[in-house]
Formats: sequence, C-alpha cells, structure tokens
Amino acid sequence: MIPSQQYPTISRRALDVEDYIDIVRRHTSWIMGPLFAGLVISCVVAFMLPNTYVSSAVLRISPAQVSETLIPSTVSQQMNERIAQMQQQILSRTSLSDLIQNPTLNLYRRERDSQPLEDVIERMRSQDIRINIVNLPGQGSRPASAFSISYAYNNRFKAQLVVQALITKFMESMVNVQRDQGKVTADFLTDEIAKARTELNRLDTEITQFRVQNAGHLPEELQVNMQALNGLQMQVSAVNQGIQRNAEDKMTLETNLNTLKMQRDISNEMNNTSAESTVSRVHNERLAFLNREIGDLEARFTQLQALYTEKHPYIRDARTQLQIKKAERDQLQAKEDQEAAKPKPPPKVNTNPLVAQRVSEIQGAIDMVQTQLRNKENERLTLLKNLDQLNKTIATYQSRIALVPANQQKYIALAREHELVQQHYLELQRTESKATTFDDVGKHKAGENLEVLDNASLPEAPTAPNRWLITGIGVGLGVVVGIFLTGIKEMKDTSLKNLKDVRAYTNLPILSSIPLLENDLLERRKRRLSYVGWSAAVILGIVAMSGSMYYHFYVLTS
Repeated sequence: MIPSQQYPTISRRALDVEDYIDIVRRHTSWIMGPLFAGLVISCVVAFMLPNTYVSSAVLRISPAQVSETLIPSTVSQQMNERIAQMQQQILSRTSLSDLIQNPTLNLYRRERDSQPLEDVIERMRSQDIRINIVNLPGQGSRPASAFSISYAYNNRFKAQLVVQALITKFMESMVNVQRDQGKVTADFLTDEIAKARTELNRLDTEITQFRVQNAGHLPEELQVNMQALNGLQMQVSAVNQGIQRNAEDKMTLETNLNTLKMQRDISNEMNNTSAESTVSRVHNERLAFLNREIGDLEARFTQLQALYTEKHPYIRDARTQLQIKKAERDQLQAKEDQEAAKPKPPPKVNTNPLVAQRVSEIQGAIDMVQTQLRNKENERLTLLKNLDQLNKTIATYQSRIALVPANQQKYIALAREHELVQQHYLELQRTESKATTFDDVGKHKAGENLEVLDNASLPEAPTAPNRWLITGIGVGLGVVVGIFLTGIKEMKDTSLKNLKDVRAYTNLPILSSIPLLENDLLERRKRRLSYVGWSAAVILGIVAMSGSMYYHFYVLTS
C-alpha cells in the first residue's frame, strides 16, 4: 500500500495595484458582460414601465359666515369624521366602478381585460387615490379644515379629469350630508316635540284634575289657609271679647234694674209696710244676685269654649256650676211667681203726688233698662251664632291644613315632572328654531361650504418611474456581479501569472523570462469569436433597448 503524499499548504501572497490591474485586464469580458447586461435589462425595465402622472387638488371646508354664537350648527361631527364619511361614500365600490367605466375616461382598460373588476377597484382605492388632511398656514393648533386629493395614472389628462370628478363628488356629498343631517335633525326634533307636547298635555290634565279634586287642600294654598285661619282666630277673639263686654253690660244693667226696682219698691212701701212686702224685697235681692252670678258664669263659659273642647274638664265644671245656679234662680223665680199669684189686698192709694211722680220716673227707667237688657240678649245670641259659625269655619280650614301634607308629595311630584317636561319642550322648540335658521343659512350659502383652494393640476412630467435611477441601479448591479464573477474565477485559477508569483512561491532566483508563444491561427480564431459574440450581444442589447423605447413612446402613451 502506497502511503498518501502530504503536500504543504502555501498561502497566497498579498496583491498590489499592478496585480489588480492584471486581473481586470485578464477578465475584462467577465466584468463588461454583466455590466452591459445590467444596462440593457435596466433600460428595458425602465422603458417598459408606464409613466405615472399625479394630479392633485386642495379643498377646504370654509367656516360659516354667520357666527356660531348667533346660529349654532346642527352638525355635531368633527371635521375629520365628516371628511372620512364622505371619503367612504366617494370611494365605495359603486362610485369607483361608475368612474372607471365612464366612457369618457375608460380607465384601466388593459387591467380590466386581464383582471377582475374588484381587483382593479381595490388597486384604484388603495394605491392610486390619496386623500390626506393638510394644515393650512396660520391655523396653529386648530383642527385642519383642508384636505388634498391626488390621483396617479399613466395618462395625465385622465388623471386631471378623475381629480375633477372626485372634487365634484365631494361637493355633492357635502351638500347631501348637510341636507340629510338637517332632515334627520328636523324629523327627530318634530317627533320629540310631538312626544313632549303629548306628555305636557297629559300632565296639565292630571294637575288640573288634582287641583279640582283637592281645591283648598293644595300645598300652594297652605299660606293662604294659614292666613285665613289666623284671621278667623282673631275674629273669634274679638267675638269672645264682645261676648264678655255684653255680659259685663248685662250685669251692669241688671244691677241698675234691681236698684231701680228696689227704689220703686221702697217708694211703694212708704204706703205698705207689711211683712209680705219685706219678704218680696229679700227675694228680689237674692234673685238679682243669682242673675249676676249666672251672667259671670256664662261669660266665663263662653271664653272657655273658645279655648277648649267640649270634653275638657274646665268646660264640664263650668257647665255644671251654671246649671246649678240656673236651677237655684229658677226655683227662686218660681217661688216669687207663686207669691205674686196669691191674692193681695188692694194697696193703699198714695195720695202724695211727689211719691207718685217718683214711682213713675223709676218705672220709666226700669222699662228702658229692660229694653236695653233685651237688646243685649239679642246681641249675645248674635255673637254666639257668629262664634259658632266662626268655629265651624276654623274647623274647615284646620281640616284643609291637615290634608295638605297628604297631598303635598303627590302635588310636588306632579309639579316637578311638569316643570321638567315643560323645560324639555321649550328646549326642543328652541333647538328646532335654530335648526330651521341653520337650514336657511345653508340655503343662502352663508354656512359651511366646500371650496376649492387649488384646482386639479395638469401634470407636465411623470412622477414615476425614475428611469435614470433604474438604469443606474442596473449598471451598478452589473458591475457588482461582474466583479463577483471575476473574483470567483480568480480564486479558482491557481496558476502562476507573473514573475512575482514565481519568486514568491519558488524562492528561486530568476535569470530571464520567455514569453508565451501561442498558435497565431488559434489566436485569431479566438479573437474572431470574441468579436462575433460581443457584436451579437451589443446588437441584441440595442435592439432590446430600442424595442422598449418604442413600446414606451408608441404603445403605452397611445
């Protein structure tokens, strides 16, 4: 078995500038080939891509000419939300489909022949149309009220027409949004006002029925009832004082009457001094005393009635004492009547004219006092009748005041609900008036309007593709590929290239060098084949680049 021979590993020497120049000279075709291929491919790609023209316009939602403090807007959406809402409507499938298939525009004709319409619409919506909010100069931190519309297409005139069509759609959408929102607001307010009016009428009916059913017992009449009750109590006090004065007057008159009767009896006794006359005088004095006590008791009983109820002990005691005194007076009066009914001897005739005149005067005074007593009695009966009527009226007002707390909660609830519904109804009426005024402002073009700041531009030069950039990138990639291939080929070639390699790898002195002698016929054939190959490649590259240019200028732009 032959042992394997181990070869020493020799590292390559460091290359200098001359070595790199030799490498480029030896592998020129490997560098120029990819470079030319990159030029041709990038040129074909650049001219095969269609031109893209971008037309743009700027629109602004101008504020209302009438201050919102005077006429508030009924549109509650923010500007960005409103623009987004209009954008959704305008970029909908139906809207873009009508725009694409418009005979005047006839957009994406080749794409529609090879792709579904849905894909074409999605491309137009997501790639070609751009709607962006912009900040106008001087707005600062205020919300932007302007937005731009741009459209990219391979035909600059159609791009401009599409932007103009989108502007028209935005203006129509703005008008429609304002009209629809105004109509929705008006319908809503009309329904709400009708409901509020119905509710208000119901509460009015309930409150009216409650007031009729509880007349005099309403919380709002409590103060009136209290004032009336206080007035009645003052009247009761005045009537009690009148009854007391009447009793005092009666006592005074009865005392005068008894005194006059005693004077009359004394005058008559001047002619009659019998025992019967003396007994009668004693009875009259006792009867006058009882009448005075009964008058005092009646006055006190009347005062107690004004202060206490009938079941109060003071009332019962006063009534008992009054009944006892009246019974005693009635017994004494009955005895006196019985004595008066007995036959008496005829009185002696007083022949003294002075005594007769005195008796006549006393009798006249007695008659006058009796008349006054009858008047006082009538006055007392009238006062008692008024007192009874006042007590009944006081009881009525007291019952009204007692019923107020029971009705107060329900009445307050009804009144509060009525007030809330009335406020809501009035607020709805004010809002409806504002909405009507705002609609009138919109009809006179004094509200928010959509105005065009910059009309749809007609692009003069395409924005894409950048052919010089594409060509430069292609040439650069070709150079990189060529250098990469040259490096790979140089790494695989382990032959000695020049005297530097011989000295480095053999460590031998070099006395002279013999140039490489090749067959002239083979050399000429190799050179001829190289020329033919490069000529064919150049011709094909020029033809490819010319064809792409022709396609660009005569096919794509047609």
